Amino acid sequence: MIKFLLVLGLAVLAYLYLTGQLTRAAKRRSMTAEEARAVLGVPLGADADAIRAAHRRLVARVHPDAGGSAELATRVNLARDTLLSELNRNVGGAS
Repeated sequence: MIKFLLVLGLAVLAYLYLTGQLTRAAKRRSMTAEEARAVLGVPLGADADAIRAAHRRLVARVHPDAGGSAELATRVNLARDTLLSELNRNVGGAS
């Protein structure tokens, strides 16, 4: 039974890779800081509060429950996460 599940899992991964769905998902999870700032519309020196406020305003318009799409909401969330992680790296590296 375990061998069957392992083979089935590998078959699913192979299918996703061959159809490009696996690589598209990986590409969606990465965004440069410049792209993220453009998506959220925040300047280069924006602090965490400005990033979160811009995210809140934008996600309220693009969320699927508000008539937007899941893809747009995902990009807005990714932009927020990218900028906040960059901010945390810069603050952590400056100490």
